[in-house]
Amino acid sequence: MTISVVVPTLNGREELAGCLDALAEQVPDAETIVVNGPSADGTTGMVRDRDDVSVLVEIADRSVTVARNAGLDRATGDIVAFVNQGLSVEDGWADAVREGLSGAAQAVTGPTHERLRAGMTTESKEARTIAGREVTYFNPGNVAFGADVLESLDGFDEYLSVGSARDFAHRMAAGDHGLSWSSEMCVSREFEADGGIRETDWTPKYRSLTYRLVKNYNLRPTVVRRIAGHAASDAKDSMFDVIRGDATPSQWLGTGQDVVSGVGAGVADGVRARLGDRSVRRNPNGRSARADRAVTVYDWR
Repeated sequence: MTISVVVPTLNGREELAGCLDALAEQVPDAETIVVNGPSADGTTGMVRDRDDVSVLVEIADRSVTVARNAGLDRATGDIVAFVNQGLSVEDGWADAVREGLSGAAQAVTGPTHERLRAGMTTESKEARTIAGREVTYFNPGNVAFGADVLESLDGFDEYLSVGSARDFAHRMAAGDHGLSWSSEMCVSREFEADGGIRETDWTPKYRSLTYRLVKNYNLRPTVVRRIAGHAASDAKDSMFDVIRGDATPSQWLGTGQDVVSGVGAGVADGVRARLGDRSVRRNPNGRSARADRAVTVYDWR
């Protein structure tokens, strides 16, 4: 089975170089496709100077979802893998991919190892049951699919600038496409802490969450409870920030308004999307919806 590896990148030249070095060492026969957003750090020149990249696709969008579909447009392998620009595949990764897709499963994912000062962390399989459907999520920075399942589900939903990987997992579950977890399919990254506080953009988060739940399951009580549960948990955490003095009451109220705004937009757009594609793939904004993702393509195959 031939492997195409899609690496979306945006202003991450040094990280990308390490990722490509590892791919060249561990999967030298792979078709490596770099999809470069509008980077301003010399990424294009760095990639063009290498001899281990098969295709470089330049896009104008900053969305990783668009980048994934742009890479999928150019992939020719029986297997299409997606690897984050800041991750390095480890020894045995390619064998784990092929083994994971040799049976009934149509996708395989594995853990990310993070090297910390005190040791190393890893991840485990994550699954949820929603409306009676078991959904197994995958690591979006380390996943491989049979090309057929990507084609049948029309790639990723480009409405979603965040959360498109979770949405794809829901749609895989609806179509009974199997996903396997391989602890041998490892990628790694060095841990870098900036010491700052990361702020959440609440409106896009809840618009994405609500959209994908409503689109895939309709506006049923299970969906309402799940959204309300997320909101209650985040409201509690934000209130603790106020109590600690890390935020003001007005900021807490503003967060609530952002959540309500995101939920409202997600419901409306999710209903429209559900009506727009009534098939099991539930993807009205998928790969086939447009053909203008690439601004420039360098194809060295």
